Amino acid sequence: MINFIRKQSPVRIIAFGFMFTILIGSILLIMPFSVRDGVNLKYIDSLYTSTSAVCVTGLIAVDAGSTFTPVGQTIIAILIQIGGLGVTTIGAGVILAMGRKMNLKGMNIIKEASNLDSGKGLIRFIRDIFITTIIIELVGAVFTFIVFVKDMPLHTAIGASIFHSIAAFNNSGFDILGGIDGFEPLKNFIPYQNNFIINMTTSILTILGGIGFLVIKEICTKKFRWKKLSMHTRVVLVMSSVLLVVGTLLLKLTENISWLGAFFFSASARTAGFSTYSLESFSTAGLIVLIVLMFIGASPGSTGGGVKTTTVFSILQGVKSAATNKSEKAFNYSMPKDAYRKASVITSIAISIIIIGTYVMSILEPDLNLKDILFEITSAFGTVGLSTGITPNLTVGSKLLSIIIMYIGRLGPLTVASLWYFSRGDRFSFPVGNIAIG
Repeated sequence: MINFIRKQSPVRIIAFGFMFTILIGSILLIMPFSVRDGVNLKYIDSLYTSTSAVCVTGLIAVDAGSTFTPVGQTIIAILIQIGGLGVTTIGAGVILAMGRKMNLKGMNIIKEASNLDSGKGLIRFIRDIFITTIIIELVGAVFTFIVFVKDMPLHTAIGASIFHSIAAFNNSGFDILGGIDGFEPLKNFIPYQNNFIINMTTSILTILGGIGFLVIKEICTKKFRWKKLSMHTRVVLVMSSVLLVVGTLLLKLTENISWLGAFFFSASARTAGFSTYSLESFSTAGLIVLIVLMFIGASPGSTGGGVKTTTVFSILQGVKSAATNKSEKAFNYSMPKDAYRKASVITSIAISIIIIGTYVMSILEPDLNLKDILFEITSAFGTVGLSTGITPNLTVGSKLLSIIIMYIGRLGPLTVASLWYFSRGDRFSFPVGNIAIG
């Protein structure tokens, strides 16, 4: 078995790592010590919860707070943390903590998982990831605790604050409020829809987790001096800001919610999945805005999913270049030569997955309307966690479909496609043909 794993490519090892973690998590979550007395948890729901946690999604078949014990909730939090940081990053951290050295293949696996161009400074980068994560999550937990301690016992407030901070920074929309006295299951953060501290703390944690560790590190080291920031960081910051502002304005325009609620949803819909209003009351126009935000998602090297902000930016630059007959450039940099092609492939695969997933679920769930199914599938692919309320009532087949799509969404469509690379490519070429386009 070990020899088989060693022969696999870094991409496949990462994929196997996530799959193995999901299976272990599903077994732990169905154990008696994880499930509250009187609750009958089916394995498909345990598997669904584990997948949603490891893929940092937040879609729930059962309410995490009222279904799982504190031990089970701790397991979910650990799975979220592993899924957010990445299985390989966690593994590398354990190896380093034990004082052992990593071989070249291990370094390549981590480089692939972290979206790094080279392995230079990789050990230091891993250490910085852990330090950054701990600091941000602790600060987030403190601010959340200020609110929670007013509504629940001290020890419960501490646990809920830590859990929520981990979930928010890792862009996973899980909550455990349903198991606390005075809170209803499946209501997420609706009780706090007007609480400024909860809304802003959650949004900031989500945004920080969504821009990626590379961007956070560069901002900290270069003290946000715009001219010294790399092209990647500038693109991420600009795209994230534009999507946040435009999303807020469109949601406020279409829905009867506060400005705070519109801002919260604009930040959350890009892969976190927390909600402060019931989506069942949202208009079709508002759901379309959320679907677009979920599809775009976060940024490369982050805890979030979606096709990524840089992918959309590359496509826009490619279209602009084709329309104006000018070279692709931005922020005084030329775009990488293969950026548009790679972005087009990722987007095409993503759209195909969502269309196929929607089609299959429409067959499996004939009583559901297309709007709800499309929203559910896009949320699963974008590892978001928002739902119009259909998730708990899905059939086993639909839950398995959602599990597969969450898994693909966490790995990334291009990563999944590259799992099938077995050869080095064609050894010969054909004559160039002619085809009419458009």
